[in-house]
Amino acid sequence: MRSYAEHQRAVHELLDPLAARLEESGGSPVAVAAGGLRGQDAAGRVLARDVHSPAELPGFDNSQMDGYAVRSHELAAARPGSPVHLAVGPTSAAGDAPFVLAPGTASPVMTGAAIPDGADAVVPIEAADPSSFIGLGAGRHDSPDGSVVGFTAPVEPGAFIRRAGSDIAAGALLLAAGTRLGPAQLGSLASAGVTEVPVRRRLRVLLVSTGHELEAPGAPLSPGRIHDANTAMLGAALRGCGVDVVEAIASDDAASVRGVLEASAPAVDLVVTTGGVSAGAFEVVREALAPLGVEFVKVAIQPGGPQGLGTARIGSGGSAGAGGDAVVEVPVVSFPGNPVSALVSFELFLRPVLRRLEGLAPDRHRARLPLAHDVVSPRAKHQVRRGVIDGDGAVEVGAPSSHLLHAYAQATVLVHLPVGVDALPAGAAVDVWRIDD
Repeated sequence: MRSYAEHQRAVHELLDPLAARLEESGGSPVAVAAGGLRGQDAAGRVLARDVHSPAELPGFDNSQMDGYAVRSHELAAARPGSPVHLAVGPTSAAGDAPFVLAPGTASPVMTGAAIPDGADAVVPIEAADPSSFIGLGAGRHDSPDGSVVGFTAPVEPGAFIRRAGSDIAAGALLLAAGTRLGPAQLGSLASAGVTEVPVRRRLRVLLVSTGHELEAPGAPLSPGRIHDANTAMLGAALRGCGVDVVEAIASDDAASVRGVLEASAPAVDLVVTTGGVSAGAFEVVREALAPLGVEFVKVAIQPGGPQGLGTARIGSGGSAGAGGDAVVEVPVVSFPGNPVSALVSFELFLRPVLRRLEGLAPDRHRARLPLAHDVVSPRAKHQVRRGVIDGDGAVEVGAPSSHLLHAYAQATVLVHLPVGVDALPAGAAVDVWRIDD
């Protein structure tokens, strides 16, 4: 029986080459900002190539504060009780073109506004006398003629000025290839005037749920039939990793499974299947894919012991390329059909790899917390239980059965009970992964 860690490594080794395939795609241009035919296409995508800034940021010296732009040397003698008074010059508001500050004047300057030529410092408005702008507002841009402002302290050159290029210089690396484009990255691109960027294509995954008993959600159920939960569940989980998903349901015969793969494999990077991987009489996925090169093994975990993994060689006739057929090779990861087993398997083996390939943080938030009550576990298996954290920060562990999907939906953590543990008392520390973030 393969260990949990051994199967994790096997999945990584199988799928790691997909990174090179994504990088070789070269990238296609998509829009940075909302609006237009492709608005927001870049959100959540991964840069295919480095992007250099076409301009320096900020593009001009601007004020960090609402205050007065001054020549610092003119305030050198300012002291409490012996203020320096300067005439109030024109106002520089955000968006105004810069002008020349006349000697012996202080100009009102607003946050983000251009620093007037000749000024080398800003005095915050609350440090001036009066501590509010004189006559501005109510449709008036400049203070009345003859207005005077006083200062009671000197100011250092450069005070409260954001220098041009202090964020980034023109031509400097703005974002590196492999960067995932979140809100801050998109804002940085937009502020530099970048309208399109080259992004890596997303991984394409074929998700195949198998089972003669499956009906689509909402369809009437005849005796012995159930609604298909795995397609909705794993489809959402895969999309949460940033991949594009093609969904299919195959009936319980090997020809149907091979037909689905034959039709879709040339257009996808990975096939994920659920069901038909154990040792029963109708293990259709095993029957269909083992001859194509997929290995089926037992892993020492609970739930999710039966697993499939390998590269399927699919010919135009659904076979392993016999008779000179063109052959497509595609990696396959096969999970059990019980929904909890399938989702736990996804969390343990597939989610970390896909998220890393798509430029996302691969791991769940992890912690070591005390148990709220005693637990038992099969000593020879790595058991993964669903649980919640109580008001005292302890973990309440749910039942282990692999059909309890509703209980999984209420859980906030996965609780890991490793091989070699058969019982733990209340208060014992266990490893948990948060699944509600």
